[in-house]
Amino acid sequence: MSPTQVCGGERGWSEVPETGSWQVRWQSAQRSARAAGDAALRRWRAAPRRTRQTWRLTAVSAATGLAVAGGAVAVSGPWDAGQRTAERAAAAGSGSGSGGERHGASTDPVRSAPPVLSALGGSAPGGPGRAGAPLPTGAGLAEVLAPLLKDPALGPLRTASVRDVAAGREVFGVRADEPATPASTVKLAVAVAALSALGPDHRIATTVVDGTGKSGKSGKAGQAGQAGEARDGGDTGDTGKHSIILVGGGDPTLTARAPKPGPAADRPANLRTLAEDTARALKQRGTTTVTLGYDASAYSGPDQHPIGPNENIAPVSALMADEGRLDDSEYGTAPRDAAPAVAAARAFAGQLRERGITVDGDPAAAHAPRQAGEIATVRSLPLAALVERMLTHSDNDIAEGLARQTAIAAGKPASFAGAGTAVRDALAARHLPLTGAVFADGSGLDRDDRVSAGLLSRLLLDASSDRHPELRSVVTGLPVAGFTGTLSGRYPDKSSGAGAVRAKTGTLTGVNTLAGTVVDADGRQLVFAFMTSGTTDPQGAQKALDTLASAVAECGCR
Repeated sequence: MSPTQVCGGERGWSEVPETGSWQVRWQSAQRSARAAGDAALRRWRAAPRRTRQTWRLTAVSAATGLAVAGGAVAVSGPWDAGQRTAERAAAAGSGSGSGGERHGASTDPVRSAPPVLSALGGSAPGGPGRAGAPLPTGAGLAEVLAPLLKDPALGPLRTASVRDVAAGREVFGVRADEPATPASTVKLAVAVAALSALGPDHRIATTVVDGTGKSGKSGKAGQAGQAGEARDGGDTGDTGKHSIILVGGGDPTLTARAPKPGPAADRPANLRTLAEDTARALKQRGTTTVTLGYDASAYSGPDQHPIGPNENIAPVSALMADEGRLDDSEYGTAPRDAAPAVAAARAFAGQLRERGITVDGDPAAAHAPRQAGEIATVRSLPLAALVERMLTHSDNDIAEGLARQTAIAAGKPASFAGAGTAVRDALAARHLPLTGAVFADGSGLDRDDRVSAGLLSRLLLDASSDRHPELRSVVTGLPVAGFTGTLSGRYPDKSSGAGAVRAKTGTLTGVNTLAGTVVDADGRQLVFAFMTSGTTDPQGAQKALDTLASAVAECGCR
């Protein structure tokens, strides 16, 4: 009897009349495997739903990673915890300890999504999110989603767009081209615009320059140097008073707080580091007394958001530390300083004094001379990391800062109006659907903002595609349902979307939006956007949107 014939019998080897030693070993191995499988099945059935969801996500991610790792590295370069290894190495090489930091829900820095997410839009045949899996149909999606869009908790305006990443086209839409108030999902547009205009490796400088206008060895302020690199400052060479100016470049993650444990390259640019380098450079030339000015002129126009003073956002300034927060929080609402540039300059003056430099008088507003020599510079984490932090925690201060950085890159005024024009122009250059789009601000707090569900899904489509690795942080920064950021408190244990949905939230009174990405039951990567206005039950509306996203994840929909 051949092995094939034997295996065809019920219960395998139990019907073999003569059993050789190799057969005994096989039978024993088979029994052990069967027992292990039964035990695993019992554990699966006994596990809470969220645990099972996490196991499933882990298994899919592992399989996908093996299938596409080679392609992902070729397209996007090596990734370490979601950050390019090359970026980490470059930052570490500066030896300055003045990079950036992404803040998580705990006190530890948030790491980016697993490397597999950076390649989900690829074209490896047969892999999850690839063309090898069955394409969902519009009719199949409509059968599942149309009833859910009738949820009474949703407002009168209900729009939707679902796109298949591998196919690159919309597979389901309801009023997808109709502009609506996006709330914080407009941050997706700001992220894509900033990354398009500046690139994911761009860093924002905060600089101390010579206030006398003398040019030091480093040349023009802001043009050279890695984080924490000291500069010559055109000092007179004696112990007399010397004028220096703290120049804000618009880094919204600049901090004055004590550095946290961890790699120096993962920390935000720090005024303490800048003070240390400045004090050292001044002392090397015998200067121990200075007057301090501060220059926040990189931004123009009103600094107050149209909503007025609000704990959701500080006055928008090119120079501020810790987002002008008056408590020890790192994200979310907080009381804010009404003059964040003054507060940052005072904090810097205090740090200089602690390092043996006498600061004469109070810091005063100033304009840095055009050819001022740099004394010291710190730089933010790469822009990709700022985008991740902005999206994970829906950080309004970072959003307004990145909108203005986009304006500066485009040569436009770094104001609310100039930033809105620059964001629109950057998206238009990518040939995105902008009919009716309005970018009144970068954070989404302004109710005059308008985008369509179709635009949001197109932004996510581009970010998920391996043809646009410069946009990868838009996907890796999305909150994970039930686990991170603004989705950590949503999707309860019994929700099928927990751990599977990655999405940006948007909430204003009467407005609820959700836009993100999932891998469906057949292994296709899909991006989606759901928007509703006129809601009266915010919790009910959020739950309805979460249910829609979960349905996309669960659906084969053919």
